[in-house]
Amino acid sequence: MSDSLSALDLFVRVARTGSFSRAGRELGIPQPSVSRVIAGLERDVGVALLARTTRAVVLTEAGADYLTRIKPILAALDEASHAARGTGELRGLLRVGLTSSFAIREVIPRLPSFMKRHPVLHIDLLTSDQRQDLLTEGIDVALRFGNLPDSTAVARRISAWPRVLVASPTYLAKAGVPETPADLPGYALIVGPSSFEQTSWSFCKEGRSKSIRVEGRLVVNVSEGSTAAAAAGLGIASMTAGACDSELTSGRLVRVLPDWEMGSIDLHAVFPTGRSAKPSARAFVDYLVNEFKD
Repeated sequence: MSDSLSALDLFVRVARTGSFSRAGRELGIPQPSVSRVIAGLERDVGVALLARTTRAVVLTEAGADYLTRIKPILAALDEASHAARGTGELRGLLRVGLTSSFAIREVIPRLPSFMKRHPVLHIDLLTSDQRQDLLTEGIDVALRFGNLPDSTAVARRISAWPRVLVASPTYLAKAGVPETPADLPGYALIVGPSSFEQTSWSFCKEGRSKSIRVEGRLVVNVSEGSTAAAAAGLGIASMTAGACDSELTSGRLVRVLPDWEMGSIDLHAVFPTGRSAKPSARAFVDYLVNEFKD
């Protein structure tokens, strides 16, 4: 990579990490060298791109605008290099945003095959149960469940995941087994972190539909915590089947109202707006679509 492109790449990393030293560690460059490169870039541009404080390095207004403008250029160069090689080999760094539970239960077990196909590709899994900002966090693709609030987002549907209602056998032995959705308000309900239908749960059976208002006695802000709470006997929870598959298999959790369907939740791959998706991001999503066939 030329000196100019290296400087741009380094600038993007400093902006993402908020630190000269952390950006340098990612590339194996000493912190003083990082400072010199960024200072040289700012001289070339003619304006301060970063503001140095005692605690962090933050973008100036000009720096934020500059970052937005150069990211599509770097992505296009990456794609051009990929096409020029003509080998299908993926290289560089792929940053994937997703929830911790989905990463641990579904994605990481499927990574060995993908990484074996692309031995020089590096992958960062950035796990958070809070919605991530793709641009500011430098995420190449995010895996998100539920409706996409931003209709302008560049997204691709990967699969649909059925929702289920679960509880521990211990809790049901103590509280009794509900026979219809109308019985649920009399039970301890666990509300998870997802943004979809937190105030109500909807059910369907033989053409009949029923919606109940959910007032959770326990609210958990991470999906893995919702699963653990249900397994601990704290009440009845709604989640995707994949979020509790091992617990259902082991018997730590059982289905509640199994004759009633709760519909499914779409899983989407969301790409940053304003630029083409990285070849590695597209290949990763292609791989997941094949792995998670409906």
